[in-house]
Amino acid sequence: MLPDLTLMEADARDGADVRAEPADLPERMDAPCTYEEFRACLRDLRRCNRLTQAYRPTIEFLDRAAARGRLPKPLRILDVGSGGGDTLREVARWARRRGIAVELTGIDLNPYAARAAVEFGAKDSPAQEIRWVTGDVLGYAPPEGTDLVLSSLVAHHLSSAEVVRFIAWMEQHAELGWFVNDLRRSARAAFWLRLLALAMRWHPFVVHDGPVSLRRAFREDDWRRLLAAAGLEPDAATVEEHAMARLCVARLR
Repeated sequence: MLPDLTLMEADARDGADVRAEPADLPERMDAPCTYEEFRACLRDLRRCNRLTQAYRPTIEFLDRAAARGRLPKPLRILDVGSGGGDTLREVARWARRRGIAVELTGIDLNPYAARAAVEFGAKDSPAQEIRWVTGDVLGYAPPEGTDLVLSSLVAHHLSSAEVVRFIAWMEQHAELGWFVNDLRRSARAAFWLRLLALAMRWHPFVVHDGPVSLRRAFREDDWRRLLAAAGLEPDAATVEEHAMARLCVARLR
């Protein structure tokens, strides 16, 4: 019982009760690196995401949106912080299974992301063409509009002030709703993720950044404050806890 007790105490003792801002606790992946380093890191992040079933909450959100029975044709979906494109390829598979026509766009600030997404996508060969955009979403206006905005493992890369602006941006641009798939802050989860990354011999960025991400992540009370600061009513969005230290925020209009 000693390891569990030690880790439970760590959540209160090591500052896990207070979110670490990105400026105070940087991730290596956010710093300049080569394309080869970026691609190798994304490849191991994809393995981690598959192992932890990271896509499931997003697909469940899409199922809820589809159950409303009033989806436009095509359904326009924007993925913010699209990285190597794994989430949008999962969305493309979801749409094919359901027979839903979609227009998919991924946007990422990193100039390497679109290149990696095209490279990874050539191997997966989804039937659907996905458009990749490089830029800051806070300064982006989808030219054809968008119905649903998704993001996965993006919020903890932003400062708290930027998260408020991001929520406001989604409220302005997402006609049907939006979904944030992120982490729940936890010293225990950070400890076990580091052990997993070391055991699996994942890229050094993943070994370092995984635990850091969990220290920069949010808890439910944090999200409630951020949603209120963005001008949302208390019952406008739900904050949902999922397995594998996931904490997601869902908004359907």
